[in-house]
Amino acid sequence: MTKIKFCGNRDPKTAFAINDILPDYVGFILSPRFKRFIPLERAAEFKSALDKRIKTVGVFVDEPYEYVEAALKSEAIDIAQLHGLEDESFIERLKKSAGKPIIKAFKIESAEDVLKAAASSADYVLLDSGTGTGKSFDWSLIKNIGREFFLAGGLCPENVSGAIEKCRPFAVDVSSGIETDSVKDPEKMRKFAAAVRRIKE
Repeated sequence: MTKIKFCGNRDPKTAFAINDILPDYVGFILSPRFKRFIPLERAAEFKSALDKRIKTVGVFVDEPYEYVEAALKSEAIDIAQLHGLEDESFIERLKKSAGKPIIKAFKIESAEDVLKAAASSADYVLLDSGTGTGKSFDWSLIKNIGREFFLAGGLCPENVSGAIEKCRPFAVDVSSGIETDSVKDPEKMRKFAAAVRRIKE
């Protein structure tokens, strides 16, 4: 079954609803210049309230290596998602040092972008239209990527089933699509998860 990632989580009070839905991953934005940013201490508080089966993902956009490494070595996150211009040496160094999985995000605008994603040494790749744009990209570009991937960008309860049927991703990643007035909406989270889980492999 396609895995589910709820990203951009900020309020630990939503942990009860998240635990009830039981997505596979919960993401925290750990780059300060973004509106859904939370400090690492808040992420740790959030993680402590989550079901232990849920993996936490720290999202970083062009942050200093030392900051990402320290966060990944903390108890707050299980996986680092690199959403900027981090290169292969950054990924390899982080994998060796922290010993935890790495997701590398790629903005998909052309077949060349897909080739770059396919060649990445990251444990997982995430394919998106940008950084938190809330818009989808041309899914036909990724039909021959040849590796498992997270699909992001413009997903919501109404279109995620179609996205899965067309793209067959390893996981789907959603943030604004499960929000109302920029706040995570438990009902939209439930609808999104239900739509994903209705799809037969």
